[in-house]
Amino acid sequence: MVGNKKPVCRLRPFFMLEHPREVVRQFTPNWFAVVMGTGILALALPQMSGIGPALRPIGVGLWSVALALFLIFCGLYAARWMLFGHEARRIFGHNVASMFIGTIPMALSTLINGLLVFGNGLFAEAYISLAYGLWWVDVALSLACGVGIPYLMFTRHEISLDSMTAVWLLPVVAAEVAGATGGFLAPHLADTHVQSVVLITSYVLWSYSVPVALSMLAILILRMALYKLPDESMAASSWLALGPVGTGALGMLVMGGDAPAIFTVHGLAELGLVAQGIGVVSGLVLWGLGVWWLLLALLITARYLKNGIPFNLGWWGYTFPLGVYTAATYRLGIMLDLAFFGYIGTILTIALTCMWLVVAGRTLAGAWAGHLFTSPCIAAPDNGMGKAACRAGYSDGR
Repeated sequence: MVGNKKPVCRLRPFFMLEHPREVVRQFTPNWFAVVMGTGILALALPQMSGIGPALRPIGVGLWSVALALFLIFCGLYAARWMLFGHEARRIFGHNVASMFIGTIPMALSTLINGLLVFGNGLFAEAYISLAYGLWWVDVALSLACGVGIPYLMFTRHEISLDSMTAVWLLPVVAAEVAGATGGFLAPHLADTHVQSVVLITSYVLWSYSVPVALSMLAILILRMALYKLPDESMAASSWLALGPVGTGALGMLVMGGDAPAIFTVHGLAELGLVAQGIGVVSGLVLWGLGVWWLLLALLITARYLKNGIPFNLGWWGYTFPLGVYTAATYRLGIMLDLAFFGYIGTILTIALTCMWLVVAGRTLAGAWAGHLFTSPCIAAPDNGMGKAACRAGYSDGR
């Protein structure tokens, strides 16, 4: 036996960490992507053609797991700020880790949607009021992320075009996710004035996010043409581009569906019909753009698979973007009364389920071992990061 090193007991949780408190010290916001991926699968399963109602109990179970994880993650992240605040604040200077702050409001949006879908059978009537209150919290967080993180990019981060990935979308997209959630929420509210406020706010959130996200996608295409694909640790980021496209389509479809009834009450019946038409057309156009990104992501992933893709929490990027695009597909089927979109949505849901099973299994194993709890910000200087350090931080569990 060489040295005095004790053998590692793999039956003990966090056996790869020096101490269990490292779970708190190393906790980062991208764990909230687990909530996003799990929650969107919970919402997709009950919409599958033919067998959706039978899968509703599974959806309820997955949503309950997502809720429990969200509460645990909030506790862990709050504990990190209280116990290791001098290290936690370094996230604002990290080129990649700071982008994942946007996953917090997006995870909350996913849970609010689940509350609206499953809450009637689980809670008393107060679940609508709870969803309404949480939505405004989500709006505030999304607005802050959407402008705060780009401001840090403009003032603190050391960035070059070749370091750009679709991860840049995360803080910006949070607002349109909140907007789509507002579209789901509005019809559940009893007060017609409150319905109108929520719907109008949702349109503002959509416009706050989608044009900026589409601008980023245009630059991302240029970046990939000039500098080719990022390294293997960022492979899942190729799917993130599907997120703003799918959510943008879903938001316009849902808000357009709300508009006739809500606007008519306020004497704007014609505007409601126009908004509904614009919602269907723009949703269909964005869905078509999503087909392009989906096929491109499949080709890019196939290329990465030739050399292997190292597992990290970034793999959850395979789930939520595909999930919101799936939700938009189902919504198109409802709005256009075409079974075709329902069949496509079912195929996408099956693919989403398979991917979730793979990623969730790998995440459970990595969390038990502890190697996924690695914060790239701790060893980094507090005044910004170079692209090499960012990529290293991402692959070490990110």
